[in-house]
Amino acid sequence: MSAPPLPESARWLPAETFSGQVAVVTGGGTGLGLQISRGLAALGATVVVASRDPAHHAALREEAATAGWRVESEAFDVREASAVDELARRVLERHGEVDLLVNNAAGNFVCPAERLSTNAWRAVLGIVLDGTFYASRAFGKAMIAAQRGTILNVVATYAWTGMPGVVHSASAKAGVLAMTKTLAAEWARFGVRVNAIAPGPFESQGAAQNLWPDEATRERIEQGIPLGRFATTDEVAAQCLHLCAPVSDYVTGECLVVDGGGSLGRPFWEAGTRLKRKREGDAS
Repeated sequence: MSAPPLPESARWLPAETFSGQVAVVTGGGTGLGLQISRGLAALGATVVVASRDPAHHAALREEAATAGWRVESEAFDVREASAVDELARRVLERHGEVDLLVNNAAGNFVCPAERLSTNAWRAVLGIVLDGTFYASRAFGKAMIAAQRGTILNVVATYAWTGMPGVVHSASAKAGVLAMTKTLAAEWARFGVRVNAIAPGPFESQGAAQNLWPDEATRERIEQGIPLGRFATTDEVAAQCLHLCAPVSDYVTGECLVVDGGGSLGRPFWEAGTRLKRKREGDAS
């Protein structure tokens, strides 16, 4: 029987790139996390998908059983340090080590800062900033002991540009970006790499519901992207896999921007048009 076709995100790397490795992906059952999980599993990793809702794991588990991938799932709340430590204990008890950690769990919605409740602020900061640290600390200890490991954090370009309506997420992602660079500098001596990826808008049901719920909003966002479209989830996941792969073994403390040019400066004039300059003496 022939092997199942590789997911689109995985076809750029050699087969068995992650063979023998154990990967943990938080928020790994939906959206970008799902495509990262699929790519890692298709390229040989044993993937532990970890998120709050076990229902999000079922489809990947079924696909893995059919494709012959090694996929496990764990239900936990990334906001609770004790739950993260217990997750790490269970995974390490089963496998002895963890080679890759992808901190993908996130929460976001648009809300003006002056209307944002304390509970909403804490919920997003708890998932994104606290959760990333708890998971990095728990699995980082094992990586330090093994003298090797790779951590990838998913952030967003508004972590450094800012953006109206997402003060909670922007603040959390900015913290994760600082954490990425700090841990990279601190843990390099143990052979642990820590990087980040900052996607722009990409095709995602969750993001569509929360960030561009109507066609007019989507079109307005697309007009601000120089490449003129959203990324596919597979395009972003492919770059995540590349950063986790051995080809990136000399890359640490970096943040790869995958946004079609969306975070570039806005032009004073429209590309392709000729700018007419006013000469001295011309009528105003």
